[in-house]
This record gives sequence, structure tokens and C-alpha cells, in this order.
Amino acid sequence: MAGETIITIVGNLTRDPELRTLNNGSTVANFTIASSERRFNRDTNQWEDGDTLFINCSAWDSQHAPLASNIAHSLSKGMTVIAQGRLTQRTYETENHEKRTVVELRVDQIGPSLRRATAQVTRQQNSNGGGGFGGFGQPAGYTGGSTASSGTGVSDPFTTSGDPWGAGGFGTTTAADSGEPEF
Repeated sequence: MAGETIITIVGNLTRDPELRTLNNGSTVANFTIASSERRFNRDTNQWEDGDTLFINCSAWDSQHAPLASNIAHSLSKGMTVIAQGRLTQRTYETENHEKRTVVELRVDQIGPSLRRATAQVTRQQNSNGGGGFGGFGQPAGYTGGSTASSGTGVSDPFTTSGDPWGAGGFGTTTAADSGEPEF
């Protein structure tokens, strides 16, 4: 949508994501990311924490992408994450009939930061039988990883044999072989 504010935030989860199913059947994961500024103090010759931004986040499952469920099963309190999404504002009324307004990040993409950690990424089976394709020629349900078989019956374009940066060295695959345009 035009006019939406898209931001990327790097920070730590302050609690385990809470997965809820609403009355209408929608599934949402709620969590908070704390992002602290780090500054170098030339007087003390040390790094110091600056102000911390706490941002409430929500992520939703859709028919084609179980984002909320994936977050709840993959991420936990204390993990450093990189999240991208749209800032949204909503107003609600408390039990005391006071109106409150909050700003939240509606997460579209999220993953663990690999700066000081490693991650084991697994592909998910497509819920509709694997017949569709995701972006960039990837099988639907692709969530990363480096295994040779996607389990969807579709050949994996990112195996070592199709990877120009793989074991065979750069340039071992032509655009005609990979189905991708030459760059």
C-alpha cells in the first residue's frame, strides 16, 4: 500500500513469542523486540549502551505462509533477530473506558541474526501439495537451508550443482542450465 512506513529493526526478543488463535480462526504471534544503541565513549575508551527502543510486534499466519507459527516454533526470548515490517497504529478501549493508542510493527519478514549465532534452517512442506512456486524459482514453502532435496518433487535450484558459488567454482553453470538470467 502506498504511504506505509516500512522499517527494519535489529534487536533482542524480550520474551518468547505468544501464539494465539482468534475467534475468527486467524493465528497471530505477539512479541517485543528491544533494540539498544551502542556508542563508543572516547573518554572511557569503552562501548556503552544508549537508549533502548522497545517495539511491540505482531505477525500473522496466512493461507500460504505460516509466519506466526514459524516464529513461535523457531524464536525464543533473548535471541537477536532482524525484523522488517510496517508500522501500524491502532486505538483500543480499556476496561475503564479509557482510549489508548499504540504503535506496533506488523512483521512481514523475520529471522535470527547470524552475527553471533548459527541457525539450522529447514524447509516446510507446502500445505497444498507443493504444486506452486515461491519467488525466484524456489519451491513454495521454501524457508532456506542447503539440503539437496526440497521434498516437494521440484528440483532444488540451489544445490551445489546449480550453485555458481558452489564446489565447482564460479561460472560452472550457465543461465540455460539454471533457468535464471545471466547477471
